[in-house]
Amino acid sequence: MLRKLATLTAAKTFDGLLLLLRYSLPTVRAELEVGRPITFQHRRPTGVLSKFVELFWYWSDHPRPFTQERILPFGTVELVIRLESSRTSASGIAGPRSRPTIIERRQSNQLLGVHFKPGGAFPFLGFPFGELHNTWVTLADLWGEKRAGRLLCLLHEAPTIERKFEVLERWLTWIASEPLQHHAAVAFALGQFDSDPGLQSSAVVAETVNLSQRRFIDVFRNEVGMTPKLFCRVQRFRDIVETIQPVKTVDWVDLALSFGYTDQSHFIHDFREFSGLRPSEYLDLRTEHVGHVKIRE
Repeated sequence: MLRKLATLTAAKTFDGLLLLLRYSLPTVRAELEVGRPITFQHRRPTGVLSKFVELFWYWSDHPRPFTQERILPFGTVELVIRLESSRTSASGIAGPRSRPTIIERRQSNQLLGVHFKPGGAFPFLGFPFGELHNTWVTLADLWGEKRAGRLLCLLHEAPTIERKFEVLERWLTWIASEPLQHHAAVAFALGQFDSDPGLQSSAVVAETVNLSQRRFIDVFRNEVGMTPKLFCRVQRFRDIVETIQPVKTVDWVDLALSFGYTDQSHFIHDFREFSGLRPSEYLDLRTEHVGHVKIRE
C-alpha cells in the first residue's frame, strides 16, 4: 500500500473541484458572467464528527464546458466523490498539500465531498496519515474496491442531497478507528499552531506535552500529514492569503514583517514555494475564491 501511495503525487490532476469550503459557509446559488447557475449546498456534522469534519458539501452545474485553476495549499484534506461516475477510481481523497495543484472543472461534474479540519482525516484512513502528504488516493486504494463500491452505491441510491450527506456521515462514523480522538499532544499543538503559526516551535511544544521532539514530530505527522514545522509554514501562508484577499494593493515589506519574517527574501521564498507564483503575480491572478488562482492563457 505504501509503495503504491508513493507513486501518487500532487502533480496528478483530478476531474473535480477541490473546494476550500471554509470560505463558503452559506448555501449558494451563484450566477457567473455566462448566466448559468452554480449549485452549492453544505451541512455541518453533528456529535463527535464535528471535531474532525468542517463540512459535508455538494457542488454542480459548472457554467463552462471545461476550465482549470491553480489551488493553493492550505494544509487541509478533501474527500471528493464524483457522483456522475460509478468508478471508484474517479473519486478519492486529496491529502494535505504544501505545493499548489491544478484542478479541472467540467459542466458534467456533480461533486459530493467532505472538508476535514486540519488533522481531521486520520481516523478514517487505514494507513499512517503522513503517507497522504501531497498525494491523491482513489476510494479503492483508500478503503478497498468492495467497500468503496458499496459507498458509491449507497450515495447513488440516496434521493436527495441531504440524504447523501446523511450517508456520508454514517459512513465516516462506521469506518472510523477507535478511539475517535487526537493524541493529546496533537490536539494541544493544533490549538497552539492555529493561534500563532508563525512563532511556535516544535521543541517548545514537545517539552510542554512531555514528549521528546522526535516522538512529537512523528505523532504529529501521523495524524496531520506534515511535520509541525511545515504545517506551521503552510498555515502562516494561508493566513497571509486570507489577509490580502480583500485588498487591491499590498505593502509586501510591511506584510512580511507583520507575519514574523525577518526579511522580505524569506517571505518571497515561502510564497513562491507554496503558490508557484511571485506575490505580485498572485494579485493579478487571484479569483473571488480564496486560494483559487487563474491559469495564465
